[in-house]
Amino acid sequence: MATTASSPRPVYGLIVGTALTLCLTACVPDETPEAEPPPIRPVRVMTVERGEGGERVSLTGQVEAQDEVSLAFRVGGRMIERTVNVGDQVRAGQLIARLESDTARDTLRSARAELTAARARLVEARNTFERFSTLIERGFITRAMFDEAQQSFLSAEAQVDAAQARVSTAETHLSYTDLLADGNGAVTARGAEPGEVVAAGQMIVQLARAGGRDAVFDVPASVIERAHSDIEVEVALSGDPGARATGRVREVSPQADPVTRTFRVRVSLIDPPPAMRLGSTVTGSIRLGGGAGIAIPAAALTLTNQQPAVWIFDPDTRTVALRNIEVQRYDLAQVAVAGGLEPGDILVTAGVQTLRPGQEVRLLGERP
Repeated sequence: MATTASSPRPVYGLIVGTALTLCLTACVPDETPEAEPPPIRPVRVMTVERGEGGERVSLTGQVEAQDEVSLAFRVGGRMIERTVNVGDQVRAGQLIARLESDTARDTLRSARAELTAARARLVEARNTFERFSTLIERGFITRAMFDEAQQSFLSAEAQVDAAQARVSTAETHLSYTDLLADGNGAVTARGAEPGEVVAAGQMIVQLARAGGRDAVFDVPASVIERAHSDIEVEVALSGDPGARATGRVREVSPQADPVTRTFRVRVSLIDPPPAMRLGSTVTGSIRLGGGAGIAIPAAALTLTNQQPAVWIFDPDTRTVALRNIEVQRYDLAQVAVAGGLEPGDILVTAGVQTLRPGQEVRLLGERP
């Protein structure tokens, strides 16, 4: 009897202990932190547009005259005068500089004196020959005397011709002591000062002839190879982009510069504005590549499934999606797209390496 009455007590205690444990467990607050949402990454976007196509390349050059000549004396001597300076406008036939001409004038005077003496001898020889011609017909002189008079006459004529040539040469040499402009233009440089002894052919002044102007650029070989010969070049003044002109390639140097490895290209300007003066710095712009199409920055391109792709931004959901595209051509800084994009698509151009499909983003510059 004693054993049967005492058996329910342990069972009752076990039940009460279990209930108390569950109650205490339920009363303890859950301290596990909730997972934080992923950060909203900022991105830079652009709206896809259909452009002219190709890559635009800009180069810096300067304006030069199409024809530039170095004016020099044909004879050497001491230069006593130079009537123009750098920047002066000159006209055809205007005096540029003058050499000391005393020696040339003395030579001319001597030649003219010799010509006068030769002409006097010619008159005497001619009179003698005409008189002897009458006497030989009448038999008053011998044939030998007549032949001698004829020979003297012919010799006197030759001496007059030689003296006349020496006079002409002396006059020409005297004219060489004056340096004249051979056309209208502007002086761009000078090579000698009054008082210097200059040699024949030494540059006295450099003259940019009036007329056409060229924009001169040093162009890399990669651009030369991709540009066609009749490409149109847009030229703008660096200090005033509103001063613009178009031009055509007129001359391409056949040899690269040994230091820069670039080729000198001269572009003939069509109706350049007055602001494009000689020596002005200009920027030339050309478009290389194919026709009209869609071009995107190379930084916007990524890779998925071994295929080129881009991130497209959805303004309604503020999320991005990955889209494969077909690339037509890779340029220096742009990618020509053949398919996969349409005008109006919003393309992510910066921050593409840290995105995932469906991720929420915000535009760069917006407050989070």
